[in-house]
Amino acid sequence: MADGKRNIVVEELAMTPVEEQKVELVERKGLGHPDSIADGIAEAISRALSREYLRRYGVILHHNTDQVEVVGGKAYPQFGGGEVIKPIFILLSGRAVELVDREVFPVHQVALKAAREYLKKTVRHIDLENHVIIDSRIGQGSVDLVGVFNKAKEHPIPLANDTSFGVGYAPLSETERIVLETEKLLNSEGFKRKWPAVGEDIKVMGLRKGDEIDLTIAAAIVDSEVDNPDDYAAVKEAIYEAARDVVEAQTERKVNIYVNTADDPKRGIYYLTVTGTSAEAGDDGSVGRGNRVNGLITPNRHMSMEAAAGKNPVSHVGKIYNLLSMLIAKDIAEKVEGVKEVYVRILSQIGRPIDEPLVASVQVTPERGYTIEGMKRDVEDITDEWLANVLKIQEMILSDKLSVF
Repeated sequence: MADGKRNIVVEELAMTPVEEQKVELVERKGLGHPDSIADGIAEAISRALSREYLRRYGVILHHNTDQVEVVGGKAYPQFGGGEVIKPIFILLSGRAVELVDREVFPVHQVALKAAREYLKKTVRHIDLENHVIIDSRIGQGSVDLVGVFNKAKEHPIPLANDTSFGVGYAPLSETERIVLETEKLLNSEGFKRKWPAVGEDIKVMGLRKGDEIDLTIAAAIVDSEVDNPDDYAAVKEAIYEAARDVVEAQTERKVNIYVNTADDPKRGIYYLTVTGTSAEAGDDGSVGRGNRVNGLITPNRHMSMEAAAGKNPVSHVGKIYNLLSMLIAKDIAEKVEGVKEVYVRILSQIGRPIDEPLVASVQVTPERGYTIEGMKRDVEDITDEWLANVLKIQEMILSDKLSVF
């Protein structure tokens, strides 16, 4: 840094804390939701490309695979097992270096393998041969490795490839924790072993009005795992009980839990699927249309609309700064005494080193009896330390320690 000091601005935020607002809305689109499938595939491809670039060339070459489209198919689910009659179509798009010093790098093969492996791991009842078609149209580029290495020597800290910002906040509210933990439990390996009929497409919506929370869960049920309406009802009850366990561990507020509220047994309407995802029946998905990097959609909070999944982990600040903001906010909330809420916004400028943002804005709402002046130094130190070690974000991404949705 030219002057030895990063542009970190700490100020008090005069805003009613979320827990004290009368109405709070929180949403999470589960792993099998079409938007989350798009995010997951995009990110799986980016990580697979990054690892293969590193293995072959010792450096992560340019790529952005954040353009994945999930086009819904058509299915006829029924108790005991139905069928998919029109496959889900998944289009892989974006950009990646394919020609490296006259050597062809297998972009499409790496991408298609990563997409299939992610789907197989995430959506248990999907048949990769019959339920889905995946096509790669990732655009190609070429690179001179000598030029890449020379640039890396000249700029050991990558230069921002965009003028963009990332946003993070902490701590999570009770409603946010309930929504996040409910979906994670319902999509956990342990719960699936006990209740295999619960698909991966689980959407959880939380509404808090005052001290009462409505938790609405939409969970796709796999038709081959339930033989009749009684079986289906038992699965719904298991979902309700699991959600109740999460609620009781997180809050003393009154919580009303609703599961698959569109069901109408008298008319034979149930949320049945063949695969466990609504993508089989016309629901489409796109990267960036779902959860933010903390796994939630939170209209009561500051948010970035950036699609983080699939962007390269080297210099794309749309990915790096959103994750970095979240981690800085979390550390400040946990380590600085007297912080009630904290919001972090980091703005890049294209061409600047990513450890030197144009500004790192930290807004703190102190607890009663604390002042911003008393915590400012600690807040600045935590922010500065994370910026100085921004390359850790790349390491954490490639070691699967961070999720982006």
